[in-house]
Amino acid sequence: MSEPNILSQLDEQGIATLTMNRPELHNAFDDQLIVDMTAELKRLEGDERVRVVRLAGAGKSFSAGADLNYMRRMSSYTREENMSDALVLAGLMQTLNALAKPTIALVQGVAYGGGVGLASCCDIVLAAERATFCLSEVKLGIIPVVISPYVIAAIGARACRRYFQTAEAFDAREACRLGLVNEVVEDQAALFERSSQIAATLLKNAPTAMSEAKRMIPLVAGRPVNDELIAETAAHIADRRASAEGREGLAAFLEKRKPGWIAG
Repeated sequence: MSEPNILSQLDEQGIATLTMNRPELHNAFDDQLIVDMTAELKRLEGDERVRVVRLAGAGKSFSAGADLNYMRRMSSYTREENMSDALVLAGLMQTLNALAKPTIALVQGVAYGGGVGLASCCDIVLAAERATFCLSEVKLGIIPVVISPYVIAAIGARACRRYFQTAEAFDAREACRLGLVNEVVEDQAALFERSSQIAATLLKNAPTAMSEAKRMIPLVAGRPVNDELIAETAAHIADRRASAEGREGLAAFLEKRKPGWIAG
């Protein structure tokens, strides 16, 4: 029996670790991995026990993007088949980007093409010193278009004008400077240790409040500060203050106790 291409573990604190499990192929993805990962992300989102999701890759690489055999099959697809296939990949990226739980990517090595897309879709990205990133699509005569909304949001249009065209590899420090990576740590072991520390911080916060704060960002970013936006944001905070979670948080603060969402 073959190994599953996705591993999913949930610890007693509510931290789920989703691991791409194709180390011999540098966790390059094919159509089956895309479907499996999308389904598992949706399952984790619906599981009330899950508070934080970590995304990792088994072995030396995070993800090398598309699998060679998968790309070979795609080269013989009709336009309609390619359109359908691209929408499935877009569904994975959208699911990860909009996940109603905090997400942390652990990039220990190569992140190429779609691997950069996955990292861009996560809320927090940690990278080991040896990690390398590359938007390599133009070398193959294609373009990083399905992942582009998320990569552009992560590193900005100016940097994309360079890296989408040059297909240069860049290291973890440059990825951090660009905004793709939040922190650079020494090695893979340090990735898990630091992600556990960040997850512990996230676990202290109200789950629905974090989800709504995350959802608010694309609704507000880039919009003019006008009467309409002011009214929308005022309505959101009014709803939050009146919510059960908001009332519990304020009561816990005033009573100098832990709120109900903190275990123990």
